[in-house]
Amino acid sequence: MKRNIVIATVAAAALIGGGTVAAYATGDDDSAPTQRPSNARVADDRDDDTSEVRAQAEAAEVTAADAIAAALQHTPGTAVSADLDDAGPKVWEVNVVKGDGAEYDVRVSADDGKVLGAQRDDDDDDDNDGREDLAALKGAGVDAREAAQAAAAKGTVTDVDLDDDRPAAWSVDTTKGEWKVDLKTGKVTQDHDDQDGQDDGDDD
Repeated sequence: MKRNIVIATVAAAALIGGGTVAAYATGDDDSAPTQRPSNARVADDRDDDTSEVRAQAEAAEVTAADAIAAALQHTPGTAVSADLDDAGPKVWEVNVVKGDGAEYDVRVSADDGKVLGAQRDDDDDDDNDGREDLAALKGAGVDAREAAQAAAAKGTVTDVDLDDDRPAAWSVDTTKGEWKVDLKTGKVTQDHDDQDGQDDGDDD
């Protein structure tokens, strides 16, 4: 009887011990690979999103410059950004600032250039941002539409935005990289923060 108890105890200990060892072994073997696929999936998702935006921009009938022109005709002011919305139907979202700093989001169809609607951003902070954008553009000789046209030589434009860091410039994303457009001269240069951009054509 005692012998049976001893055998049962040893077997249980072996199972517990073996289970513990197996658990540690599994943890050691799987910990690194588990993180790598996770990071890979995040990178893949980001690449997929970028590829989708590029594909939509290349398929769009309406360019960023055309969308900005349509938005300003509908909602007069100063365009400070335009980007292609990759969710749902192809739509350009153009941010227009009025003289008092009020901001409007104008949606323009990327298929036919029709304005689908305009909505004011009622947040007081948005008005302050709008005034800051207008201040940064004071004396500029190149507007958002012209920046988009200039950068179009570097690929199909997917995004135009005012970068108000000093010195202020237009930041333009294209299907071939990221670019800076000088506010006064319209000169297009490679965005040095763009790690994936092309090495050629830094200066035009």
